[in-house]
Amino acid sequence: MRQFIFRRTCYSIVTLFILSLTIFAVVRLTGDPALLMTEPGARPEDLARVRALWGLDRPWPIQYAHFLLNILTGDLGTSFNYRMPVSELYFERLPNSLQLALSATLLSFLIGVPAGLLSAVRVNGAWDNIGKVVALTGLAVPGFWLGLVLILVFSVWLAWLPTGGKGDWRNLIMPSIALGWYFAASLLRLTRSSMLEVMRSEYIKLARLKGLPGYVVIAMHGFKNALVPVLTLAGVNLVVMVNAAVIVEVIFAWPGIGRLLYEGIFQRDFPLVQGVVILAGCMIVLVNLFIDILYAYIDPRIRLTK
Repeated sequence: MRQFIFRRTCYSIVTLFILSLTIFAVVRLTGDPALLMTEPGARPEDLARVRALWGLDRPWPIQYAHFLLNILTGDLGTSFNYRMPVSELYFERLPNSLQLALSATLLSFLIGVPAGLLSAVRVNGAWDNIGKVVALTGLAVPGFWLGLVLILVFSVWLAWLPTGGKGDWRNLIMPSIALGWYFAASLLRLTRSSMLEVMRSEYIKLARLKGLPGYVVIAMHGFKNALVPVLTLAGVNLVVMVNAAVIVEVIFAWPGIGRLLYEGIFQRDFPLVQGVVILAGCMIVLVNLFIDILYAYIDPRIRLTK
């Protein structure tokens, strides 16, 4: 077990290293931020002074080494635009993203799990066909398109909900639907496939032979075991929604991490983009590492995998 944990931890460190190298190179290929931090038509000496102030005049390998050393000490740099530490900006926006992600996760659960369960119980029936259509629609419809349609219908035509911003519970309805619809479809498909696999198991057949009622077999024996991969996917989805809801947060002007990342990309704010991506990557990698270790404790066979 120790070897398995050590191996998975090494994989996680390598993943974060590749992520840091990739985001470091990509943000520098977007252009020179000194052009945005100075007035239009600035003199070359003014641009050179700004680059020297922020360390952008040094070679890329030196900048990257400095970037890695700062990460190891917990320093993600200072935002060019906000003039604040990146970590402070991230954790300032994190509660807003958590609120949106938890609402979207709850919505995806309320739609995906019951619909997937019903599709599995009524396989190849009318409810199963409806579930397939809902799943395919949810996976095919982009979140930004759904968000714009929701704004058009419920804000412009009906004037029931505010178009965006952070306020009371009404501001949370449309962003949660736009963000959670795709994940509801993925949970529906996984719940259906997992439930069908469990219902074909020998212990389910034995429970039926004992004469147990159908709802007892489904609820107490089938659904309980089929829910394990569903909960795993929901946990990973939650972390992804917290850090990667860029389009939805921009459309609805939601002050979360996704919108913060968008602002950093638009303004070529190198430290901000790098810091947000690294923190998001750390959160996702740590959650996956925890799930791998948890699965290894549950199923010892997983420890033998490379």
